[in-house]
Amino acid sequence: MSSNTTSSTTNIGSGDPSKASGQFHSAKGNVVEGVGKMTGNTSWQQSGKQEHAAGESEYKAAQTKGYAEGTKDRIGGKKDAVLGAVTGDRSQQAQGDVKALCAFNIC
Repeated sequence: MSSNTTSSTTNIGSGDPSKASGQFHSAKGNVVEGVGKMTGNTSWQQSGKQEHAAGESEYKAAQTKGYAEGTKDRIGGKKDAVLGAVTGDRSQQAQGDVKALCAFNIC
């Protein structure tokens, strides 16, 4: 069972964490651990614990990645808005304002 669990959590090492995948592996790990407890199979219990922990880590990594990307977009939008205001380019200023708002999911 542990080799199947290891291969199913390969998203974590791919450099592209996903909230959905993290939640899936966390829940699957809980189920596998529960089955292991009910049957007395310690390898399933351990495998489930490992997959749950890996899923939680992936979910948190995806949250962190999203926050970092949002911060980058907010800064870029603010820069464009200020540059547009200084140069009198209303179009650039408006685009910067929209980009900054979209980073907050307000667009």
